[in-house]
Amino acid sequence: MGRATHEFRSEVLDHASGAELEEVIDCTTLEGTTVNTDEGKGYNGLPRMRRVHVTVDHSGPKSTWARDDDGDGVREVHCNTQEGIWTGVRNYLRPFRGVSKWYLAQYEAIFQWGYNIKAVTDEFLRILLGIRPIIDLAS
Repeated sequence: MGRATHEFRSEVLDHASGAELEEVIDCTTLEGTTVNTDEGKGYNGLPRMRRVHVTVDHSGPKSTWARDDDGDGVREVHCNTQEGIWTGVRNYLRPFRGVSKWYLAQYEAIFQWGYNIKAVTDEFLRILLGIRPIIDLAS
């Protein structure tokens, strides 16, 4: 999830290994990008990839969900947005009562598209439905 663009990107992976996560991050972010995660071991290679890696620790007796590192009162270090999106993905898939792994990427692509669309205009609906544009006969 882009903090500045608010664009959500997701991809179905065969395995959630560190190598696959690093490949996706390398292809979708620029050097110097700040990546907020939990303390999963799959993200340990981010500093080597020249990404700024900040984490929140969800485990243990002193677990945290967000951090305010600069003391301005805004908890800028968190991964709550991503976790909320995954709740949305689960809720989106629930009515299907099971999704074949062969088609999961297609379901994921539709969810991603729906999440990222910012406005449904009349023109968009005409394109989606295959309806020709209205011709203004007065002009």
